[in-house]
Amino acid sequence: WADRQLPDAKQEAQAKALMEQLRCLVCQGQSIADSDAELAGDMRHLVRSRIAAGQPPGEVRRWLVDRYGHWVSYRPPLEPATWFLWLAPLLLLAVGAWLAKARLKGRG
Repeated sequence: WADRQLPDAKQEAQAKALMEQLRCLVCQGQSIADSDAELAGDMRHLVRSRIAAGQPPGEVRRWLVDRYGHWVSYRPPLEPATWFLWLAPLLLLAVGAWLAKARLKGRG
């Protein structure tokens, strides 16, 4: 099932949508749908086989998060353990703006 589509088009669409939301643990910058890593193939197989067995995508996603941690998801829940994942982009943007402002102020 890693690279074979499910016979049911609706289930395949659900599997594809879910695979786009899950991060490859090897490549880290790619979803499991796009990655050629062996682990990503195993995860695609898990997603397709569980959806083919009738599990809803949300349940499959929760199972993968329980197994691999919140980092596997491109959309981790907002809770104390994941605050850094949500706030890091904002903090980096603020630091960049502060550095740019300081640099421009030094020229004037």
